[in-house]
Amino acid sequence: MCSICGCGQAEVVIEQGRDADPRDHDHAEWHDHGDGAGRHAHPHRPGEPVDAPGASAERMIKIEQGILSKNDAFARQNRSVFAAHRLFVLNVVSIPGSGKTSLLVKTIEALSGQLPVAVIEGDQQTSNDADRIRATGAPAVQINTGKGCHLDAHMVGHALETLRPEPGSALFIENVGNLVCPAAFDLGEARRVVVLSVTEGEDKPLKYPDMFASADLMLLNKADLLPHLDFDVGQCLANALRINPDLQTLTVSARTGEGVAAFAAWIQANAARHAAAVAKA
Repeated sequence: MCSICGCGQAEVVIEQGRDADPRDHDHAEWHDHGDGAGRHAHPHRPGEPVDAPGASAERMIKIEQGILSKNDAFARQNRSVFAAHRLFVLNVVSIPGSGKTSLLVKTIEALSGQLPVAVIEGDQQTSNDADRIRATGAPAVQINTGKGCHLDAHMVGHALETLRPEPGSALFIENVGNLVCPAAFDLGEARRVVVLSVTEGEDKPLKYPDMFASADLMLLNKADLLPHLDFDVGQCLANALRINPDLQTLTVSARTGEGVAAFAAWIQANAARHAAAVAKA
């Protein structure tokens, strides 16, 4: 069990793309993890003492630091690969049911002809979300984490070997539904987008501050339901900005399409800024 988040130990399954050739998956262009593995095991590897009942606080802190340092090393490798292929990568996070996948479908449609898009989907089980993304025509690969409650940088790196997005793409990583654990794991993304639906309550930024503090953009989703709810938009935004004064916000509806054009424009503008920054580096 993970000492950071409590997720169970399980082998991660990365779905093979429908048109993928398994013989291509160790291509050096996409594989630079230095582990020699064709598939990824969760960084909490068998035999590692990550579940330590009765261990001292100092010991648990050391375990946590070790896990995160390994993840950060893989995140740096991911950034190098992303930069080499001119990918603008967004880590999309929320609780289950906030509407992440529906928003991605609408956003892919809005970006059609403007910016190529690819998606890495993260869930404990099923390929339902990857199937929904592929129905738009965008390439997608599914990561099933089993008992794991978040994606990590190593999983993403191996998923990239299968997905191989077009150079210059916007790459969306839809994380496992969870507002706690994904906040701690850098995936190598350029921007982090947190989706909060109006059905969740305006106090969520205060209850889950780490996620909102680490985000670049908050999408307040399901705005079409506002006339039917006792939800204070102003208070929600104030709470979010109290946690993160630099947080940008957009009000959207995956059902009606409200705000999706603004989100697509945000992606294009930030992709351009990121490309310029990478070129200068």
